[in-house]
Amino acid sequence: MSRRCEITGKGVQSGNNVSHANNRTRRRFLPNLQVSSMLSDILGITVSMRLSTRAIRTVEHNGGIDAFLLGSANRNLAPEAQEMKRRILRAQAKRLATA
Repeated sequence: MSRRCEITGKGVQSGNNVSHANNRTRRRFLPNLQVSSMLSDILGITVSMRLSTRAIRTVEHNGGIDAFLLGSANRNLAPEAQEMKRRILRAQAKRLATA
């Protein structure tokens, strides 16, 4: 399983540990990923994803996973999030067609 946020695409960064003697050794900065379950009102299901804590806060601030994905441009979303956005749009169109 990759260390990448499924919504924002935030992943591992690399850098240096720098000692007092200015010795540099390579290190990795890992994103703070959490498994989070979010309720999609349009799909009517709970979606479990690995998200960074910043992404969880952003989704909650925007009013849930549906509102966040529908309000975001595709170029700003990771491929997994784009696929989920398409599922939400199809379900929304199907709901409007039957109503």
